[in-house]
Amino acid sequence: MGCMCSTLASKFAFFPPSPPTYKILHPETNDGKLTVVASPSSTTTSFPLPHADDNSLDVLLIDNKRGSKIVAFYLRNPYARLTLLYSHGNAADLGQLYDLFVQLKVALRVNLIGYDYSGYGASTGKPSEENTYADIEAVYECLETEYGVSQEDLILYGQSVGSGPTLHLASKLPRLRGVVLHSAILSGLRVVCHVKFTFCFDIYKNINKIKNVKCPVLVIHGTEDDIVNWLHGNGLWEMARDPYEPLWIKGGGHCNLELYPDYIRHLCRFIQEMENITTEIRLKKIRQNMHVHKRSCASHCCRVKVCRPKCPECSIPKCVKCSWRPKCSSCCWKPKCSSCWKPKCSSCWKPKCSSCWKPKCSSCWKPSCIKCCWRPKSLKCAGPSCCITCFQWRCCVGGTQSGLDRRQDG
Repeated sequence: MGCMCSTLASKFAFFPPSPPTYKILHPETNDGKLTVVASPSSTTTSFPLPHADDNSLDVLLIDNKRGSKIVAFYLRNPYARLTLLYSHGNAADLGQLYDLFVQLKVALRVNLIGYDYSGYGASTGKPSEENTYADIEAVYECLETEYGVSQEDLILYGQSVGSGPTLHLASKLPRLRGVVLHSAILSGLRVVCHVKFTFCFDIYKNINKIKNVKCPVLVIHGTEDDIVNWLHGNGLWEMARDPYEPLWIKGGGHCNLELYPDYIRHLCRFIQEMENITTEIRLKKIRQNMHVHKRSCASHCCRVKVCRPKCPECSIPKCVKCSWRPKCSSCCWKPKCSSCWKPKCSSCWKPKCSSCWKPKCSSCWKPSCIKCCWRPKSLKCAGPSCCITCFQWRCCVGGTQSGLDRRQDG
């Protein structure tokens, strides 16, 4: 039922440009390279598209695990140290975003790869949540195999709906360099209505995945966003494990944040700081996070439940794993060590003689030691047998069967 509801929700969540703003020409010349041309059937405003002889651009066709062919643009920067994987928002395709990609490549000094989801642009298949997850995984595998990009040198960028596949991949890459969330969503259903619970038919449950992202997270959101409320971005920033200083653009909407000077300025600073993070610094931060995590768990010590003593001062005993020792030092039952049960106080329930611990008869609990304080009057009665005669003191009655009629009865 949840899968059917999620599929139905996906039909209302994706709005690919129709018709696409570009199309792909398969190689006949030009050394077998794919080329991009404007779609003649497109009625939208013409966008600048790459030239066929542009050596800094690779047009890629990538197969994902669900059978779709994904179109991707890879833009090189000879001075780049990091690579940016860009997941665009709804109602857009690569033809509309190419000019922005060129500007980001130059301003941020990064290699940049953008892709169209299944059913967007010239990519085949149908748009759905699961397909977008397969799309970004296929693009990441292409970066690894074709361009030698490791996750340590990769920054994921997700805009609006693109925050879903971005956080999906980021939650699986523990050594990722960084994540940028641009007008991101908490979940698909929370864009439509304010709910406090995550339902089975919800899509892009970013509110659950953000907690698994271990790298720095930059959140950018407009305060006047009328499509995805600013509370979405603020909520993701508060739940991030390693949040970077956010950028709240005053007066910014949903699709115009790139026009504000603070956008590119703040983004450049984030990229530069990510470039300067060395392996040593990253390991130090991981150790610090682990130390903080251990300290947060120190109050629990271990999950073994311990019975609390009656003494009010011992209401918070230490755990069994530590030592079995309560805080109260005056309790007689406090053991000296964890391996023996000897009480501290020698005058308590411990008998004076160690042999008194083993009664002679298993059915009558009378000690054999004559030094015990509750011994019978006659020393000869110190060793009772296990029969009824244990309670008859023969030595005190002069050989009779019972001493009940005598004055000296025990």
